[in-house]
Parts: sequence; C-alpha cells; structure tokens
Amino acid sequence: MMLVIEQPRSNVNGSDHPIFSGTGSSSPDGDEDALLIDVRTPAEYASGHVDGAVNLPLNRFVQEYAGVAPDKDRQIILYCQSGGRSGQAAQFLLQRNYKKVVNGISAGVVALQKNLPIRRL
Repeated sequence: MMLVIEQPRSNVNGSDHPIFSGTGSSSPDGDEDALLIDVRTPAEYASGHVDGAVNLPLNRFVQEYAGVAPDKDRQIILYCQSGGRSGQAAQFLLQRNYKKVVNGISAGVVALQKNLPIRRL
C-alpha cells in the first residue's frame, strides 16, 4: 500500500497538515515518468532497490534534493524500509511546494505497484 501525500489544505479542524490517503491525483501507478528516490543508507540500497531508483539517503537529503529533483511538477515516489524516513522526506518536499509527492513505503511495495524489478549491487 502506498500513501499518497496530497498538497496541504485546511481540514475539518482548520489545520493545514498534509492529507494522507491511498488514492488521489498523485496516484503511484499513474505517472510512468515518476522519479523514484530511495532514502535508505547506501548499504540498504545495495541490498535491494527498485530498478531505476536514485539513492539519496535521508542524512544527505536536505543538502542534495534540489540536484536530484529539480522539477516540482514531476511525480516523486520516495521509499525506505518502513515508510518513516520516506515520510520525513515527503514532508520536506511538500514544504518546498513540490506538487506530486508519494510515500511509497518500501522497495517491495514500490516494485509491485510500478511492476519493476528489485536490483542488488
């Protein structure tokens, strides 16, 4: 299951926190040109990553995200081991006005959703 993070909007209690859902305009399987970003460590990435994913560990994300993802309108699917680190990276991108950000949770979930193989280094 992938969590789609839609643009922040006021919810029932008036706060502007992102809405997490399983569907939406940023459907994980709706954009063939999506940028896949693995925010795990290089060792975790080497142990198995989605084919075509870029490794940008969370501890370097803030410094390097703009070079990896310059287009704020392109769909970006982030993943890690369990969704925690990719969720943090997704929140960071949304705060910088990226439009289509998806927390893909894990490599396995993204590979299944996108019908892509897992590669090992």
